[in-house]
Amino acid sequence: MAKKRIKSKKANLQNKQAPKPLKEGEVKKNIKDRKPLKKAQGDLELTLNIAETKSLKVNAKRQTKNRKSAINRTLAKGEKLGKSVGLKIKLANVQLGTRAFAPNINGKLVASPKDSKKRIAQAKLGLPNLKGFLPDHLGLKAIPPKLSRKFAKNHSYGRTKLRRKDDHEATTIFSPDDRYTFNDTAYPWSTIGRVDVAGGYASGVMVGPRHLLTVSHVMNWGSGNTAGWVRFRPSYFDGNAPFGDAYATRWYAHKKVTGPTINRSEGRQDYVVLVLNRRIGNTTGWMGARTYSDSWDNENYWRHIGYPGDMASGQRPSYERDIALDGSFWDAQSHQRIWHRGDVWPGQSGGPFFAWWSGESYPSVVAVQSGQNPSENSASGGSRMVDLIIRARNENP
Repeated sequence: MAKKRIKSKKANLQNKQAPKPLKEGEVKKNIKDRKPLKKAQGDLELTLNIAETKSLKVNAKRQTKNRKSAINRTLAKGEKLGKSVGLKIKLANVQLGTRAFAPNINGKLVASPKDSKKRIAQAKLGLPNLKGFLPDHLGLKAIPPKLSRKFAKNHSYGRTKLRRKDDHEATTIFSPDDRYTFNDTAYPWSTIGRVDVAGGYASGVMVGPRHLLTVSHVMNWGSGNTAGWVRFRPSYFDGNAPFGDAYATRWYAHKKVTGPTINRSEGRQDYVVLVLNRRIGNTTGWMGARTYSDSWDNENYWRHIGYPGDMASGQRPSYERDIALDGSFWDAQSHQRIWHRGDVWPGQSGGPFFAWWSGESYPSVVAVQSGQNPSENSASGGSRMVDLIIRARNENP
């Protein structure tokens, strides 16, 4: 009898359907905006990398400018600051003319174990999944407002009117282009930001107190377990980083994806979890993470945010809604290449595909943007992505 009961439980688990994400109209009804529960007060860290000398000195000054005069005075501890203050940092005895970069980071290449029947059944239910975090000092906005008129001018590369019929423009924007840029810093937009590396940039999302999820192919992979420096600026907009920045100190990945082409195996595991040098997520909050379920295929539940190079030259985040995802039928749900026809451009790689679920005040990411071609684009996700986040958080809380 015991064996029959066990078999019956497994059959029920395999037959169950994962809870469905909310569509746009359902989000408006179920996820209510809120004002901050308390005022945000804390330190804002900015990191400068310079060639240090033994006699290095740092002098911080507050710089105030008005029509009549410019006043520089020492920034006193505990001094009350106004709405907008320019902080001028003067470094004395710096070795000029010498470039200095953040050091390379070490990491761990984690092998993907084989899938058991139980694991596959769990993945069909969207398991495992992690909770997100909405800080009390941030407001909540389920849909980002479009830019006000003062930001309306949007410098773009590409997307130009072609002069001749035989002219071509390399693009993966499927008409009509549904993206729009925004500058809101409420949660969850506070969790998403620009990821800078040597020679390029991508997009990424916070998935823990000091844990960043982005795309593997943006990394400057080195020999052994090394990679080049990575800088993250959440809610980055036109050079402004309202939450400061943080640098990666460690990485976790299943595969080192290098590009420029991405094959099937790489496309299923084109993500990396980075451990940052400070718990910036306590200020920005973070998204939850869920295993993608094929029961969600071809439904327009999903949103995407990234920093496309063709909109404001990657200086502003763009938002697109109502995207349908389609899990690859030959891939196990533990690591998947997920197809879509969302509008993406270089720079959006690593940006999250996410949705909201009823009863949760946070959205959850199921995949990150990975590849593109003229007919269909791809994201990378699956239960192994969530496993990787769990491992990084457990080993580096």
